[in-house]
Amino acid sequence: QVHVIESGGGLVQAGGSLSVSCAASERTFSSYAMGWFRQAPGKEREFVAAISWSGESTWYADSVKGRFTLSRDTAKNTVYMEMKYLNPEDTAVYYCAALCRGSCRQVEEFEYWGQGTQVTVSS
Repeated sequence: QVHVIESGGGLVQAGGSLSVSCAASERTFSSYAMGWFRQAPGKEREFVAAISWSGESTWYADSVKGRFTLSRDTAKNTVYMEMKYLNPEDTAVYYCAALCRGSCRQVEEFEYWGQGTQVTVSS
């Protein structure tokens, strides 16, 4: 069983920045692609970004491309997502997910999930 734990998030004004991180419990973390999803009230969970097991490849939803940046520290079993130029539409619970099979853009492709961390952007 892999445990995924998110941290960071919080409240920020529009135009500001926040960072979230995701730690996984397994040594084999370095073999997993990792992803971030978000879910706003009344909406379905949606893909935000993902990073390959090596960290060499990243891919993003169009809505966050150029504003969010993923990186990973394999030694710390941790993935980081830096979020800039935040706007109220980015307000959601952000979930980290580990071990994907497929394109790594779909909820059903990930096996392990964290509990989520709230990001709120005020206007």
